[in-house]
Amino acid sequence: MSNRPTTTRTAQEPTSKVGAAPAPTALPHIREPQRIAPAEARELTKLFLWRLDALEEGTREYPYVRDTLVEMNLPLVRYVARRFASRRDSTEDMLQVGTIGLIKAIDRFDVSRGVEFTTLAVPYIQGEIQRLFRDTTWSVHVPRRLQELRTDLARARERLEAQGVHEPSVTALAAHLERDEAEVAEGVVAANGYHSDSIDRPIEASGSPQQTGFVADLMGTEDPALALAENIQALKPHLAELDDRDRTLLELRFGAEMTQAEIGEELGMSQMHVSRLLARTCAHLREEILATS
Repeated sequence: MSNRPTTTRTAQEPTSKVGAAPAPTALPHIREPQRIAPAEARELTKLFLWRLDALEEGTREYPYVRDTLVEMNLPLVRYVARRFASRRDSTEDMLQVGTIGLIKAIDRFDVSRGVEFTTLAVPYIQGEIQRLFRDTTWSVHVPRRLQELRTDLARARERLEAQGVHEPSVTALAAHLERDEAEVAEGVVAANGYHSDSIDRPIEASGSPQQTGFVADLMGTEDPALALAENIQALKPHLAELDDRDRTLLELRFGAEMTQAEIGEELGMSQMHVSRLLARTCAHLREEILATS
């Protein structure tokens, strides 16, 4: 006995759309669409696509025709996914997004153009799988234009290295791609976000399995003096706007490091008055810096 899926023909009313070729009046009822041989699947796909084109969405027959088309062409999704077998992504994930591409191809296929369904389906399936890579394989999210630029840069680097250019510069890459150097430089920096590594990863000595430390040990820390230098630069224009008395108070308190009592004796003021003036001046400077930051 043959193991091929059995089909039965079911009479249907012709409901072809305006401008389309006459839709078939009967379709096979396929019990196991995924087990159909490739050659027969191609022929049945043509038949079902014509019928789907003639049906209005929401009719009783529409879901059967559309779902059968999807199931018959799932082997095409697996075929395209195998091209990306070397990627780290799950095969199941690729099949799922590839099926989305297949459904889009079915819904957008124009049977009246007379082209093979695979000419539209394969690019749609491949496009969805590549979109999966763009959205999930980058360790750091970057704009899509930079993700695509990374691919162009990788190809350009390979071609230039094949021509004997060792470690192509940004200028060489920009000239090869006929792009602006600033854009290429941005793409080179963004490409660093494609892969990430743990700072707890151990470092091994060159040519030796002996561990020499961790990646975190090579990372610098923030220098508090840098923040202080930034704050001083931010203060300068606001200090220049103060009157002579307020600047003198600040210089004696924070420059000469005098106490409020010593400042009072120096300027002939009470300690309380010095305290109020310093508090008011510092509050004013703080507000000015926050307003411009």
